[in-house]
Amino acid sequence: MSTPSAVPNPHEQLRLDAEGLLKAGTAPPTKGWPTGTNTLGLLYKLASSPDSADDALKLLHELQVHQVELDLQHEQVEATRREIAEDLGRYKALYEVAPAGYFNVDSAGHILESNVAGAELLGLDLGDLRGRRLETLLAPASRPVLLQLLQELREGLSRASRDLQPGNGRGAQALRVVASAAPDGASFLLVFVPLSDRSRN
Repeated sequence: MSTPSAVPNPHEQLRLDAEGLLKAGTAPPTKGWPTGTNTLGLLYKLASSPDSADDALKLLHELQVHQVELDLQHEQVEATRREIAEDLGRYKALYEVAPAGYFNVDSAGHILESNVAGAELLGLDLGDLRGRRLETLLAPASRPVLLQLLQELREGLSRASRDLQPGNGRGAQALRVVASAAPDGASFLLVFVPLSDRSRN
């Protein structure tokens, strides 16, 4: 019965990949990692003597493998950086154009971030929101309701919802807010959606 071969750790796999590329002559273009003058001097000295020429070849091979390992690692880092940038751009676009109003507020209710829909629901420009206390943008009767919701979140409630009235005029549509603590625990996430007459019942 054959025993399963051990899976190489990431460093061993990197070396195997580098040696395979070198052997096949398909190593990626060098990124210009410098070889120190001391190393080059040692290589020259070893290669100059027939007794140590084999050592020079081994050292040169090690340097080449290490060079390719560095280049492969650089490619991996760049690929990961591009993926993160793409993900960030995608999530930012989703946040900014979402049909619901998103707010991130600190524990006292100051607005840290909002999206366009959130500003529109409160009848303000997006640039006018940052730093303002969210409850001051609501109708007077809704302010204590929001403050109570934030207090419950500070006390450990994981999620809560309330119906609120914005403070941007008598005809403004009522809103439902769903709130939860942010993953960092230092702020709260609130989602505002218009509350239709049917959903109030």
